[in-house]
Amino acid sequence: MKREEVLMEALPYIQQFHGQTIVIKLGGHAMVDEEVLMNAIKDAILLHYVGMRVVLVHGGGPEITEKMKALGKEPKFVGGLRITDDETLEIAQMVLVGKINDGIVSLVARCGALGVGLSGNDGNLIMAKKIGKQKVVIGDEEHEVDLGYVGEIERINPEILDTLLKNNYIGVVAPIAIDRAGRSLNINADTAAGEIAVALGAFKLINLTDVDGVMDKERTQVFRRLRVTETEDLMADGTISEGMIPKIGSCVRAVRGGVPHAHIVNGNKPHTILLELFTDAGVGTMITE
Repeated sequence: MKREEVLMEALPYIQQFHGQTIVIKLGGHAMVDEEVLMNAIKDAILLHYVGMRVVLVHGGGPEITEKMKALGKEPKFVGGLRITDDETLEIAQMVLVGKINDGIVSLVARCGALGVGLSGNDGNLIMAKKIGKQKVVIGDEEHEVDLGYVGEIERINPEILDTLLKNNYIGVVAPIAIDRAGRSLNINADTAAGEIAVALGAFKLINLTDVDGVMDKERTQVFRRLRVTETEDLMADGTISEGMIPKIGSCVRAVRGGVPHAHIVNGNKPHTILLELFTDAGVGTMITE
Protein backbone atom coordinates (compact mmCIF):
# COMPACT_ATOMS: atom_id res chain seq x y z
CA MET A 1 0.00 0.00 0.00
CA LYS A 2 2.83 2.39 0.78
CA ARG A 3 4.41 1.71 -2.60
CA GLU A 4 1.06 2.32 -4.25
CA GLU A 5 0.66 5.63 -2.37
CA VAL A 6 4.13 6.75 -3.45
CA LEU A 7 3.42 5.96 -7.09
CA MET A 8 0.03 7.67 -7.03
CA GLU A 9 1.56 10.78 -5.39
CA ALA A 10 4.14 10.88 -8.20
CA LEU A 11 1.61 10.40 -11.04
CA PRO A 12 0.35 14.01 -11.40
CA TYR A 13 3.92 15.29 -11.38
CA ILE A 14 4.98 12.79 -14.05
CA GLN A 15 2.02 13.89 -16.16
CA GLN A 16 2.89 17.56 -15.66
CA PHE A 17 6.59 17.13 -16.46
CA HIS A 18 6.18 14.74 -19.42
CA GLY A 19 7.92 16.19 -22.48
CA GLN A 20 9.52 18.99 -20.47
CA THR A 21 13.25 19.78 -20.32
CA ILE A 22 15.03 19.27 -17.00
CA VAL A 23 18.59 20.63 -16.53
CA ILE A 24 20.53 19.03 -13.67
CA LYS A 25 23.76 20.58 -12.44
CA LEU A 26 25.95 17.88 -10.89
CA GLY A 27 28.11 19.24 -8.09
CA GLY A 28 29.47 18.60 -4.63
CA HIS A 29 30.35 15.02 -3.71
CA ALA A 30 28.70 13.80 -6.91
CA MET A 31 31.93 14.91 -8.60
CA VAL A 32 34.26 12.92 -6.34
CA ASP A 33 32.19 9.95 -5.13
CA GLU A 34 31.11 7.47 -7.80
CA GLU A 35 28.30 6.03 -5.68
CA VAL A 36 26.79 9.48 -5.13
CA LEU A 37 27.18 10.28 -8.82
CA MET A 38 25.58 6.97 -9.81
CA ASN A 39 22.52 7.69 -7.65
CA ALA A 40 22.08 11.06 -9.36
CA ILE A 41 22.47 9.52 -12.81
CA LYS A 42 19.92 6.80 -12.01
CA ASP A 43 17.44 9.52 -11.03
CA ALA A 44 18.17 11.36 -14.27
CA ILE A 45 17.64 8.21 -16.32
CA LEU A 46 14.30 7.54 -14.63
CA LEU A 47 13.22 11.07 -15.62
CA HIS A 48 14.39 10.31 -19.14
CA TYR A 49 12.38 7.09 -19.40
CA VAL A 50 9.16 8.64 -18.10
CA GLY A 51 9.30 11.17 -20.91
CA MET A 52 11.46 14.13 -19.85
CA ARG A 53 14.29 15.70 -21.82
CA VAL A 54 17.35 15.58 -19.56
CA VAL A 55 20.56 17.61 -19.70
CA LEU A 56 23.39 17.10 -17.21
CA VAL A 57 25.88 19.93 -16.58
CA HIS A 58 28.89 19.15 -14.43
CA GLY A 59 31.77 20.92 -12.75
CA GLY A 60 35.05 19.47 -11.55
CA GLY A 61 36.96 22.10 -9.58
CA PRO A 62 38.37 19.74 -6.90
CA GLU A 63 39.69 17.33 -9.53
CA ILE A 64 41.30 20.17 -11.47
CA THR A 65 43.00 21.34 -8.27
CA GLU A 66 44.16 17.80 -7.49
CA LYS A 67 45.58 17.35 -11.00
CA MET A 68 47.35 20.72 -10.88
CA LYS A 69 49.05 19.84 -7.62
CA ALA A 70 50.05 16.43 -8.96
CA LEU A 71 51.76 18.23 -11.85
CA GLY A 72 53.51 20.61 -9.47
CA LYS A 73 51.35 23.64 -10.25
CA GLU A 74 49.85 25.62 -7.35
CA PRO A 75 46.20 26.68 -7.89
CA LYS A 76 45.44 30.36 -7.38
CA PHE A 77 42.01 31.95 -6.96
CA VAL A 78 40.60 35.48 -7.00
CA GLY A 79 37.06 36.00 -5.73
CA GLY A 80 36.39 32.29 -6.04
CA LEU A 81 37.56 32.19 -9.69
CA ARG A 82 40.57 30.13 -10.70
CA ILE A 83 43.41 32.07 -12.34
CA THR A 84 43.72 30.21 -15.63
CA ASP A 85 46.90 30.51 -17.67
CA ASP A 86 47.65 28.37 -20.75
CA GLU A 87 48.82 25.37 -18.74
CA THR A 88 45.91 25.57 -16.28
CA LEU A 89 43.41 25.75 -19.15
CA GLU A 90 44.97 22.66 -20.70
CA ILE A 91 44.65 20.82 -17.38
CA ALA A 92 41.04 21.99 -16.95
CA GLN A 93 40.10 20.75 -20.42
CA MET A 94 41.84 17.44 -19.81
CA VAL A 95 39.99 16.90 -16.52
CA LEU A 96 36.56 18.29 -17.45
CA VAL A 97 36.25 17.03 -21.02
CA GLY A 98 38.65 14.10 -21.20
CA LYS A 99 37.96 12.53 -17.82
CA ILE A 100 34.81 13.69 -16.00
CA ASN A 101 32.56 14.21 -19.02
CA ASP A 102 33.58 10.93 -20.59
CA GLY A 103 33.11 9.15 -17.25
CA ILE A 104 29.57 10.47 -16.82
CA VAL A 105 28.63 9.40 -20.36
CA SER A 106 29.96 5.91 -19.55
CA LEU A 107 27.87 5.75 -16.35
CA VAL A 108 24.77 6.80 -18.30
CA ALA A 109 25.41 3.94 -20.72
CA ARG A 110 25.97 1.52 -17.85
CA CYS A 111 22.52 2.44 -16.51
CA GLY A 112 20.85 1.68 -19.83
CA ALA A 113 20.51 5.06 -21.56
CA LEU A 114 22.37 6.90 -24.31
CA GLY A 115 24.41 9.96 -23.39
CA VAL A 116 26.47 12.31 -25.54
CA GLY A 117 29.27 14.38 -24.04
CA LEU A 118 29.71 18.00 -25.10
CA SER A 119 31.80 20.99 -24.17
CA GLY A 120 30.86 24.56 -24.98
CA ASN A 121 33.10 24.30 -28.06
CA ASP A 122 30.79 21.76 -29.71
CA GLY A 123 28.45 23.52 -32.10
CA ASN A 124 29.42 26.82 -30.44
CA LEU A 125 27.16 25.71 -27.61
CA ILE A 126 28.58 28.20 -25.08
CA MET A 127 29.98 31.47 -26.40
CA ALA A 128 31.92 33.57 -23.90
CA LYS A 129 34.40 36.39 -23.54
CA LYS A 130 37.37 36.78 -21.21
CA ILE A 131 36.51 38.32 -17.87
CA GLY A 132 39.89 40.04 -17.87
CA LYS A 133 41.37 41.80 -14.87
CA GLN A 134 39.68 41.77 -11.46
CA LYS A 135 40.33 44.04 -8.53
CA VAL A 136 41.62 42.41 -5.35
CA VAL A 137 42.75 43.88 -2.03
CA ILE A 138 46.18 42.70 -0.86
CA GLY A 139 47.03 44.13 2.53
CA ASP A 140 45.86 47.73 2.41
CA GLU A 141 46.28 48.10 -1.34
CA GLU A 142 43.98 47.36 -4.25
CA HIS A 143 45.51 45.52 -7.18
CA GLU A 144 44.27 44.35 -10.57
CA VAL A 145 44.80 40.65 -11.28
CA ASP A 146 44.42 39.12 -14.73
CA LEU A 147 42.37 35.91 -14.47
CA GLY A 148 43.64 34.68 -17.81
CA TYR A 149 41.39 32.29 -19.74
CA VAL A 150 38.33 32.64 -17.52
CA GLY A 151 35.16 33.49 -19.37
CA GLU A 152 31.77 35.02 -18.80
CA ILE A 153 28.94 33.70 -20.96
CA GLU A 154 27.69 35.88 -23.78
CA ARG A 155 25.35 33.49 -25.56
CA ILE A 156 24.08 29.90 -25.54
CA ASN A 157 23.43 28.25 -28.91
CA PRO A 158 21.19 25.31 -27.91
CA GLU A 159 20.68 23.79 -31.37
CA ILE A 160 23.06 20.88 -30.82
CA LEU A 161 21.43 20.04 -27.48
CA ASP A 162 17.97 20.32 -29.00
CA THR A 163 19.00 17.86 -31.71
CA LEU A 164 20.25 15.35 -29.14
CA LEU A 165 17.16 15.67 -26.95
CA LYS A 166 14.80 15.23 -29.89
CA ASN A 167 16.61 12.01 -30.75
CA ASN A 168 16.29 10.54 -27.25
CA TYR A 169 19.82 11.23 -26.00
CA ILE A 170 20.85 12.66 -22.64
CA GLY A 171 23.19 15.63 -23.08
CA VAL A 172 26.22 15.86 -20.79
CA VAL A 173 27.88 19.28 -20.81
CA ALA A 174 31.35 20.27 -19.54
CA PRO A 175 31.84 23.96 -18.60
CA ILE A 176 34.38 24.91 -21.25
CA ALA A 177 33.31 27.74 -23.57
CA ILE A 178 34.63 29.25 -26.79
CA ASP A 179 35.18 32.90 -27.68
CA ARG A 180 34.72 34.64 -31.03
CA ALA A 181 38.34 33.98 -31.95
CA GLY A 182 37.93 30.25 -31.38
CA ARG A 183 39.86 30.15 -28.08
CA SER A 184 38.66 27.97 -25.20
CA LEU A 185 37.70 29.56 -21.89
CA ASN A 186 37.06 28.11 -18.44
CA ILE A 187 33.62 29.06 -17.07
CA ASN A 188 31.63 28.56 -13.88
CA ALA A 189 29.50 25.40 -14.07
CA ASP A 190 26.66 26.85 -11.96
CA THR A 191 26.39 29.80 -14.32
CA ALA A 192 26.51 27.52 -17.35
CA ALA A 193 23.68 25.36 -16.02
CA GLY A 194 21.44 28.38 -15.44
CA GLU A 195 22.10 29.86 -18.87
CA ILE A 196 21.56 26.52 -20.61
CA ALA A 197 18.26 26.07 -18.76
CA VAL A 198 17.10 29.48 -20.01
CA ALA A 199 18.22 28.85 -23.60
CA LEU A 200 16.45 25.48 -23.74
CA GLY A 201 13.25 26.84 -22.22
CA ALA A 202 13.62 24.30 -19.42
CA PHE A 203 10.79 23.60 -17.01
CA LYS A 204 13.16 23.00 -14.11
CA LEU A 205 16.78 23.58 -13.09
CA ILE A 206 18.04 21.26 -10.36
CA ASN A 207 21.28 22.15 -8.60
CA LEU A 208 22.87 19.27 -6.64
CA THR A 209 25.08 20.30 -3.75
CA ASP A 210 26.29 19.03 -0.36
CA VAL A 211 23.62 20.63 1.86
CA ASP A 212 19.88 20.10 2.18
CA GLY A 213 19.00 23.40 0.55
CA VAL A 214 18.98 27.06 1.56
CA MET A 215 19.11 27.18 5.35
CA ASP A 216 18.23 29.88 7.86
CA LYS A 217 20.92 31.90 9.60
CA GLU A 218 21.12 29.44 12.52
CA ARG A 219 21.52 26.54 10.04
CA THR A 220 18.69 24.61 11.73
CA GLN A 221 15.91 24.81 9.13
CA VAL A 222 15.66 24.53 5.35
CA PHE A 223 13.56 26.99 3.38
CA ARG A 224 11.33 24.76 1.26
CA ARG A 225 10.12 27.55 -1.03
CA LEU A 226 11.63 30.94 -1.78
CA ARG A 227 10.81 33.72 -4.18
CA VAL A 228 13.60 35.49 -6.04
CA THR A 229 13.09 38.66 -3.97
CA GLU A 230 13.43 36.62 -0.78
CA THR A 231 16.76 35.16 -1.91
CA GLU A 232 18.02 38.72 -2.49
CA ASP A 233 17.06 39.66 1.07
CA LEU A 234 18.79 36.54 2.44
CA MET A 235 21.98 37.39 0.55
CA ALA A 236 21.85 40.97 1.79
CA ASP A 237 21.65 39.91 5.45
CA GLY A 238 24.33 37.21 5.08
CA THR A 239 22.05 34.17 5.49
CA ILE A 240 23.08 33.05 2.00
CA SER A 241 26.85 33.26 1.77
CA GLU A 242 30.05 31.74 0.40
CA GLY A 243 29.56 28.73 -1.89
CA MET A 244 25.78 29.03 -1.92
CA ILE A 245 25.94 32.45 -3.63
CA PRO A 246 26.81 31.22 -7.17
CA LYS A 247 24.20 28.45 -6.89
CA ILE A 248 21.52 30.95 -5.92
CA GLY A 249 22.74 33.26 -8.67
CA SER A 250 22.30 30.46 -11.19
CA CYS A 251 18.79 29.71 -9.94
CA VAL A 252 17.77 33.38 -9.95
CA ARG A 253 19.10 33.85 -13.48
CA ALA A 254 17.16 30.78 -14.64
CA VAL A 255 13.88 31.85 -13.02
CA ARG A 256 14.14 35.42 -14.29
CA GLY A 257 14.92 34.00 -17.72
CA GLY A 258 11.65 32.09 -17.82
CA VAL A 259 12.40 28.76 -16.08
CA PRO A 260 9.38 28.26 -13.78
CA HIS A 261 11.21 26.44 -10.98
CA ALA A 262 14.80 26.09 -9.77
CA HIS A 263 15.74 23.66 -7.01
CA ILE A 264 18.70 23.20 -4.68
CA VAL A 265 18.93 19.70 -3.19
CA ASN A 266 21.44 17.54 -1.35
CA GLY A 267 22.98 15.15 -3.84
CA ASN A 268 24.68 13.13 -1.10
CA LYS A 269 21.38 11.55 -0.08
CA PRO A 270 19.95 8.84 -2.34
CA HIS A 271 17.36 9.81 -4.95
CA THR A 272 16.80 13.37 -3.76
CA ILE A 273 16.02 14.45 -7.34
CA LEU A 274 13.04 12.10 -7.43
CA LEU A 275 11.90 13.05 -3.94
CA GLU A 276 12.10 16.75 -4.76
CA LEU A 277 10.21 16.45 -8.04
CA PHE A 278 7.65 13.73 -7.34
CA THR A 279 6.51 14.33 -3.75
CA ASP A 280 4.28 17.04 -2.34
CA ALA A 281 6.68 17.98 0.47
CA GLY A 282 9.96 17.88 -1.45
CA VAL A 283 13.36 17.59 0.21
CA GLY A 284 15.22 20.75 -0.85
CA THR A 285 14.59 24.41 -1.67
CA MET A 286 12.46 25.44 -4.63
CA ILE A 287 12.95 28.97 -6.01
CA THR A 288 10.26 30.70 -8.08
CA GLU A 289 9.47 34.16 -9.37
